[in-house]
Amino acid sequence: MRGIRIGSAFGIPIQLNWTFLLILPIFAWIIGGSVEQTTLLINQVLGGTLDAAVLTTGNTPWILGTAAALGLFFGVLLHEFGHSLTALRYDLEIESITLWLLGGVASFKEMPEDWKQEFNIAIAGPIVSVLVGLVSYAAFVVTPDSLAEVQFVLGYLAFMNIALAVFNMLPGFPMDGGRVLRALLARNQPHAKATQQAAEVGKVFAFLMGIFGLFTFQLFLILLALFIYMAASGEAQQSTLKAAFQDVTVRDIMTPKEQLKTVDRRTSVSELMNRMFQERHTGYPVLQDGELVGMVALEDARSVRDVERDAYLVEEIMSRDITSVTPDADAMLALRTMQESNVGRLPVISVNGELVGIVSRTDLMTAFNIIQSGGSASLIRRDDPSITSIR
Repeated sequence: MRGIRIGSAFGIPIQLNWTFLLILPIFAWIIGGSVEQTTLLINQVLGGTLDAAVLTTGNTPWILGTAAALGLFFGVLLHEFGHSLTALRYDLEIESITLWLLGGVASFKEMPEDWKQEFNIAIAGPIVSVLVGLVSYAAFVVTPDSLAEVQFVLGYLAFMNIALAVFNMLPGFPMDGGRVLRALLARNQPHAKATQQAAEVGKVFAFLMGIFGLFTFQLFLILLALFIYMAASGEAQQSTLKAAFQDVTVRDIMTPKEQLKTVDRRTSVSELMNRMFQERHTGYPVLQDGELVGMVALEDARSVRDVERDAYLVEEIMSRDITSVTPDADAMLALRTMQESNVGRLPVISVNGELVGIVSRTDLMTAFNIIQSGGSASLIRRDDPSITSIR
């Protein structure tokens, strides 16, 4: 999840997604518009003596709404740091913490498969939220009645942070409760199977939440339900891919150099398009005197108008910023690299810098289908001439 970097703490970048800038004033408006009801709730649940009349005069509700909204998202940030700092204990890499439309997300390079580690990481966030709630409640109690506005904000944060912890512990994978569920399921069975089971529970939970949000006209719940459903499906798919590609390397599935189709940098774009049509290829490594100098894809060729394709050369449209993998890298790393770089194929470069092959999404999906059908890495090696595909 991308965002605007606003700083870092403990070496972890902190980002604001553009949707956060949209939801913050909406939250402030909602809180400010319900000061009277919130005051009644604080008095009943926390034993406060707030006077709603004092808090609803002039611009006070909107000031309170803004302060409470900022405090709430700060609590969400601390919640995500609970996850992240626990993960750092296990030497896991955290890419960033991002505040966005539906709260906060701590992005990990890779989630641990050890159930104890995942359990501790997942439970850390709700524990931090509970602690933030208790600290807010303690501050609420000692704040004098003359500072009613401060009491309101502290009381709101005490209630909401506890509510946040409880809500996050519901089994809506990949929410915290869903990750706790997966960790517990993974104690006695493979991680991929535990993920599938937790994801199914999460999708049922998301469906019920969406129905509830629909009948109660709560757009936020509907959006959250959609997010949970899609995230659960996506993570289950990633887990299945990871399990399938265990012990499969790029060398097993790549097209080796001997079978590789390449183009010279001086080839015209018109000739390139003809070759793509004839050879059913959509991307080529570009060579100069046998050395890799770039990659060219169908999208690059399409950027040149039909009438100009004879005048343009491959070297003028190719990508010189080459993302590559080594032949001994695992297949899942190649897939993640393609996803992160938004490319459909990667050149495979040996440790001495020599081009030894190319691996594509098609290779990965072909290998996955073979493995899912009961095959193994020995059946998907590229020296098997029976395996062909559009690349």
